[in-house]
Amino acid sequence: MAVEKPKEQDLYAPVKSLLQSQGYEVKGEVGAADVVARRAGEEPVVVELKLGFSLALVHQGVARQALTDAVYLAVPRGQGRRWLGALKQMKVLLRRLGLGLILVRLKDGHVEIALDPAPYTPRKSKPRKARLLREFARREGDPQVGGAARNGAMMTAYRQDCLRLAAHLASHGPCKGAAVAKATGVEVATRMMRDDHYGWFERVEVGVYGLTPNGAKALAPAAAKRTD
Repeated sequence: MAVEKPKEQDLYAPVKSLLQSQGYEVKGEVGAADVVARRAGEEPVVVELKLGFSLALVHQGVARQALTDAVYLAVPRGQGRRWLGALKQMKVLLRRLGLGLILVRLKDGHVEIALDPAPYTPRKSKPRKARLLREFARREGDPQVGGAARNGAMMTAYRQDCLRLAAHLASHGPCKGAAVAKATGVEVATRMMRDDHYGWFERVEVGVYGLTPNGAKALAPAAAKRTD
């Protein structure tokens, strides 16, 4: 026997019961809204019903904000890591838009208010802003095309510094870290070569570092670009 697919109207009764339990009078399909609820002396509550997260659902919610600030989106509650990940991302978006979210467990009609609509003021992260501006200031030129897919090595300021160290070692052979730092202007040269994030450097003896084959290989594209 074929299992009947859920429909948007299956969400209506559980959502209506929830709102009625809070003292609202509830009616469906009023104007453009799927659900409208009224309580004496308060702004109306509008709920849009959909079977899943979508941009169309978000657009509907934003459009209903022309009617009231109390706008909720209602969807069936899913399960699994993928759905929970989508829920987390959607809540971030809805919180920024000032929209609420209702989850309905269709098998038993259990309803959960996952998010209430409220004005949103984004919190600024001073550490993240500082890292952004520091990277901007340290990066030489504009080596990375904006919008390019990040499936290759990003030309960050750190990578640019590593290329400077590698170029010096390629020209002078193994050197003491202090000498590399002085010659390249990269003050933390010794630490960077010791950490060897890219596999370009190797310690020849205490305090002395040389270039690995991978390091020499990494210099080739940079040299080719300079000769173009």
